[in-house]
Amino acid sequence: MSTLSQLQPQVLWQWFEQICAIPHPSKHEQALSQYIQNWAKDKQLSVVEDKVGNLIIKKPATPGMENRKIVALQAHIDMVPQKNADKVHDFEKDPIEAYVDGEWVKAKGTTLGSDNGIGMASALAILGSDDIPHGPLEVLLTIDEEAGMTGAFGLEAGYLDAEILINTDSEQEGEIYMGCAGGVDAQITVPMVWQAAEPSLSTYTLTLSGLKGGHSGVNIHLGRGNANKLLARFLFNHADELALELTNFSGGSLRNAIPREASVSFMLPNENLPRLETLIQEYTDLVRQELAIADPDMLLTLSEIPAATQVMSEATQQTLIDLLNACPNGVMRMSDEIQGVTETSLNVGVITTEAESVSILCLIRSLIDSGREEVEGYLTALSNLAGAEVEFSGAYPGWKPDSSSPVMAIVKDTYESIYNKEPVIMVIHAGLECGLFKKPYPEMDMVSIGPTIRFPHSPDEMVLIETVEQYWKLLLAVLERIPEKA
Repeated sequence: MSTLSQLQPQVLWQWFEQICAIPHPSKHEQALSQYIQNWAKDKQLSVVEDKVGNLIIKKPATPGMENRKIVALQAHIDMVPQKNADKVHDFEKDPIEAYVDGEWVKAKGTTLGSDNGIGMASALAILGSDDIPHGPLEVLLTIDEEAGMTGAFGLEAGYLDAEILINTDSEQEGEIYMGCAGGVDAQITVPMVWQAAEPSLSTYTLTLSGLKGGHSGVNIHLGRGNANKLLARFLFNHADELALELTNFSGGSLRNAIPREASVSFMLPNENLPRLETLIQEYTDLVRQELAIADPDMLLTLSEIPAATQVMSEATQQTLIDLLNACPNGVMRMSDEIQGVTETSLNVGVITTEAESVSILCLIRSLIDSGREEVEGYLTALSNLAGAEVEFSGAYPGWKPDSSSPVMAIVKDTYESIYNKEPVIMVIHAGLECGLFKKPYPEMDMVSIGPTIRFPHSPDEMVLIETVEQYWKLLLAVLERIPEKA
């Protein structure tokens, strides 16, 4: 990690190196939050932790800029904890092992946390600087963005005085975001009925791995494999033929990450083992051919495990397999208004088998409420047919685009003046927190910018070094151009 602090802009990368050193997965941000609070107090900055754990840090204007409009820089403190199966890493205790690989910064076997660590580092670097001109400044650092937007939901009126908010959580240099998708969690619960296992059967676990995964909003249109869906498809086609009796199905780890791995445990007659091994190879070849461009490295691994004492009843097993195979997944509709942007999507994110039920956790995203409601209807109807229950929770609004936004115009004009080219004005199919900020601060003018980050929410996450400096230059230039108060 020592080479990170030598990158430019040095003050930003030094902060990012420090952020990587302090564990901060979703719902476990307190150590990093406390570090930042202690640092802010040492700098004699005003720092407040609100009721849910968000930090609001305020810094006076540099001399001569006191009459500028107040700006809030916003980032989220938490990061997505994802790692490769062979990586030994405790996200609550171990630092992120970030390193430079050519033009990119990556992490060794885990997510990097450039989402949203680079944005957070830029805000903290500006707070700590003595030579960056800016008007009155506020920094809002929210908690738990990746696992439920708890911080954004809990933000109350009265903490911020800013008229302008610059969100730092977008992931493509040269693009300015003025809108985003809303979303809702869907949890389908399949009741579980168990029966005694036949002692003569052998017990195995079949694990599907090797997929790329990624962000369930940003990467959903790329056609990557979903481990949960691919494993369910295999079971739908072959469970009856092989006389499989399921004991467990588990897959994925986050509702907003495309599942890279899933596993199913089952019992089967010994005489069917050769046929199972043949079908595993055939299915591996088939999926690799189908996903040759998008996700070519799927792997199925079979291993014998200690004998089970109970299996799912025949009816329960059939219901579960049918439901999983029929459940929609991926892009539901592309936007007609914004070329190349996904309008509505569904990610079958996490499957967990427990004593009383199997839980299927999905995330619906849509730029329009009616799109979200349509997919809610799909899942409700499917659950009704399967005799399952579905519950929707944590709904958050999209951020409605405002083409007349003054701050967007400032960022656009500033970008053109620095780089002699037009930025792309975009709406992103991901859940930025801006839509939620509109409730306590309805008049706030907002925009989102950031560096180029690839494959967030997966261990392949990387940030393009040169774009961090480009983002930094843009951010500082925009702060200089903020107009005076009316």
